[in-house]
This record gives sequence, C-alpha cells and structure tokens, in this order.
Amino acid sequence: MTARQRRMWTVILVVGAAAVATALALQAFRDNVFFFYTPAQVRSGEAPADRPFRVGGLVVPGSVAREEGNLEVQFVLTDNLDKVTVSYNRILPDLFREGQGIIARGRLNDNDIFIAEEVLAKHDENYMPPELAEALEAAGHPGAKPGQKP
Repeated sequence: MTARQRRMWTVILVVGAAAVATALALQAFRDNVFFFYTPAQVRSGEAPADRPFRVGGLVVPGSVAREEGNLEVQFVLTDNLDKVTVSYNRILPDLFREGQGIIARGRLNDNDIFIAEEVLAKHDENYMPPELAEALEAAGHPGAKPGQKP
C-alpha cells in the first residue's frame, strides 16, 4: 500500500469515526430533551404520546386536591385557552401555590391526565420561565414577560 492510499484510508476512518460519534451524540441529546407545551397544545394533540414532555401554565385557584394519607396531589394547569389536569405523587416544591406559574415534566396517560415526574415552581416573584411567559403572552394573558415584574 502506498503512502497516498494509507493517508486516504486514515482520512476515511477519521471521517467515519467522527460521523458515528456525532450520530451517537445527537441520539443521546434527542433522548434527553423534553419539549415544552402549553395546555392548549396538549389538548390539541401536539404533545407526544410516546415520550415525556414538559407542560407549563398557571395553577387554577381551587383546583388543588390532595389524597389523604399519601403524597398524591392533583391540580389543573391553564394557559387561559385550555386546561390540563396534572397528577403528582411526590413532595411539591415549597413555592407551589394556586395561581402561580409552574412547569411539570411527565407523560399524558390514557385518561388525558398528565402524570408528572417532576414539578418546578418559579423561584422568586419576579421570575417566569421564558417559554411560559411567551405562551401566556400569546394567549392574551397579562402575565409577566421574562425578567420583568408581574
């Protein structure tokens, strides 16, 4: 084999290895990304049924119902266009309150109830996740814009 052929095979192997590494990295990234949806998008069927996703909105006042004797809690999220019932079976964040913006990560079950694996509440009174602020603004809600006071 000549030096030119060795160089060509080396380049082919390096490019092939880089392509395989890139494909594996993109696959791992795809598996760990949770897309954000509003309650209206979830109700319209835009949210995936086969993998976890995030849903965000405001907790409807008076909708929080706790099971006695265990951690299970159900509440309703709204974006002022539609509503999604969320079920969560862990300890809620200390900042979780009715009327507050939250983001939940989980899956939609066969009864159209969102089974949350994680619930995140905004961490101070001036912060709102950008996705939630944009969704509420698009829905005509007088909610805060990211980084601004409500």
